[in-house]
Amino acid sequence: MPHAITLVDTLKRLLKARGITYGELAERIDMSEASVKRMFSQKNFTLQRLDQILSASGIEFDELSAAQSGPALISQLTLAQEREIIGDPRLLVVAVSAMNHIGFDDIVKFYDMDAVEVTKYLLRLDKIGFLELLPNNRVKLLIARTFGWIAHGPIQSYFRHEAAADYLDSRFDGEDEVLRLVNVMLSKQSSVALLERLKQVAAEFAQQHQHEIRLPFEQRHAISFIVAARPWVPQAFKTLLRTA
Repeated sequence: MPHAITLVDTLKRLLKARGITYGELAERIDMSEASVKRMFSQKNFTLQRLDQILSASGIEFDELSAAQSGPALISQLTLAQEREIIGDPRLLVVAVSAMNHIGFDDIVKFYDMDAVEVTKYLLRLDKIGFLELLPNNRVKLLIARTFGWIAHGPIQSYFRHEAAADYLDSRFDGEDEVLRLVNVMLSKQSSVALLERLKQVAAEFAQQHQHEIRLPFEQRHAISFIVAARPWVPQAFKTLLRTA
């Protein structure tokens, strides 16, 4: 019986990752939505019904079997899912809070959203497959440690175009602030070494974030840093370069 329960839970996760709701599945297999919900909640259906569900949802049995060995963590959302999140600022706040392991009660406490509203947004993120909303408003993230927003996608574009100016609008002389713009000329070998070191620094602080998620919210505070390096010359300099 435990294996059957695991199989059904895995199937639910794969359906969620594909954005297939109980209602959509019901239409595909010619059942009522209530019957589908009951079937999954009771975790009891025949092999014939399982085969029908797999066919209707485009899931191969091999995929279902392989997914049982562990949670299928996602490393990136789809374009439509990012658009859904960025389309609602409150949903974005809840998503980022969840990523930062900020608990349900702390979200309600520190943001202008009541418990019902936060629950609504968590359920939307659950439907997307970003997280799993557990009993007592506990959250289980379903994103991999390598998770990242789509390059040039809706959310990355938002932070680049909307938040960049606000982020840099600071004197950077506070206790928790620093800004260094360093222009150097390096060999190819040294440039590669620099980039690897910057990636390592980012990874180290991401790991530190994981170590401290169990600390009370009041003992943690948000800090954002940009790690960037590329060949670059100010435009004013470029206009002075000889073209021949």
